[in-house]
Amino acid sequence: MTSAHRRDEEGPRWEVRPAVEADWRAYRAIRLEMLEDTPIAFLETLEAARAHPEEHWRRRAANGSAASELFGAVRRDGRWIGTMGGFQPVSSPDPHLVGVYVTPSQRGREHGVADALLDAVIAWARRRSGRLLLEVHERNLPAIRYYERHGFAFTGRTQPYPLDGTARELEMAVEL
Repeated sequence: MTSAHRRDEEGPRWEVRPAVEADWRAYRAIRLEMLEDTPIAFLETLEAARAHPEEHWRRRAANGSAASELFGAVRRDGRWIGTMGGFQPVSSPDPHLVGVYVTPSQRGREHGVADALLDAVIAWARRRSGRLLLEVHERNLPAIRYYERHGFAFTGRTQPYPLDGTARELEMAVEL
């Protein structure tokens, strides 16, 4: 599956595609960027991510699991400008949207990066279930607004945010 967007005279400026092991450096770079930019949005600290060995990044980018798929919005030069993934927990019939991030200069409807990535994850999730779930930090209001614009609604389920037990993760769902 490849979804090209934002064409110019030389072809697409970026495309959404599943990650492959060779993307590990670019994936590592955007993962570190996302943890620095929005630390409350991910269940890992920047310090922990920096400590991971190369093999960790290769494995994450390789998409070697039938239970998950990592997508990148990738520029012609190989730099990732966005990422989203789908994860199918064994404990749930419904897949989860995870690892949602778009680099600040590419955010907004006019760029289309987040929407193209979400389309890819939804296509992946439809093959597994009729519903897609996510968890969002209660104070991540831009993300909540984005999800609501795309039909996600709160389910009423919450859980403590693992990196700060005084905060909550809110579950949202959309019918596919």
